[in-house]
Order: sequence, then structure tokens, then C-alpha cells
Amino acid sequence: MSEFSDLYQDLILDHQKNPRNFGELPGANHHADGYNPLCGDKIALDLKLNGEGVIEEVKFKGSGCAISKASASMMTMALKGKKVAEAEKMFSQFHDMVMGKEGAKTTDLGKLKVFAGVRDYPARVKCASLAWHTLEAALHDEKQVISTEDGEG
Repeated sequence: MSEFSDLYQDLILDHQKNPRNFGELPGANHHADGYNPLCGDKIALDLKLNGEGVIEEVKFKGSGCAISKASASMMTMALKGKKVAEAEKMFSQFHDMVMGKEGAKTTDLGKLKVFAGVRDYPARVKCASLAWHTLEAALHDEKQVISTEDGEG
């Protein structure tokens, strides 16, 4: 097994067993729910943005597979302190990366790059990207439940 593969497994298992920013967020001013019917993953994402559009706090709750939960956990860690435009750029980079888009830029993703390998497992792309699509919905105050079956990845 490669060193990268070991890192991937360690990070996924750590965040699955001990998810960061898991729970309710009193005072959240943005919310969205996401669902991956293929795997049964469910997520509720809460954000607290300040007047300058900076994500001050982010929490999630829900259930799902290890990849889904780890992706949500690592995403919430990466988002704190980011402006909405930075979060949207991260979403685009993450999505392009897991979809295997040619020349995908990952400069702003840090440890989230460990999810690059899911592009080789199409069913797992939806698991890894659920939290990110739910983030997009929360940022834009979309009220319907976001489903991974509504579009690509």
C-alpha cells in the first residue's frame, strides 16, 4: 500500500470516528439538508456568516458512510474563517478534483486532496461531494433537500 493510500485511510477513519464540528449550531443564519439515496448518507449543514460574508462557524449533523462523514468533517474545518467567495472556490476545486476533471486545480484544498482517489470509484464521488453540494445550497439559501441524484457528482 502506498504512503498516500495509508494517509487517506488514516484521515478518513479518524474523521469518521471523531468528526469535527459535529452537532447543532444555535444562531445559524444559513442551513441546508443533503441526501445521497445511493448510499443513504444524510447531512444537515448549518453556517453562521458575519456581516462581511465570513464563515464564523459551521457545523453538521447526520449519518452516512465513512467517506461522507469524513468529507463533511474535513470540509467544516477548512471553511472556518473563509469568505463566501473562497468557500465557493474551494467547492469548485473539490468538485473538479473528485470528478477527475482534466487540469483540476487543488491549490486551496490542503488535506482535502486525499479525496482525489475517489474519482476512480464513481459511487463514492457522491459520498465525498454530498457535504460540498449541501454547502452550496446553504450559501445560496436553497430550501429543498439537495440530492446527489439531481446532477453530476
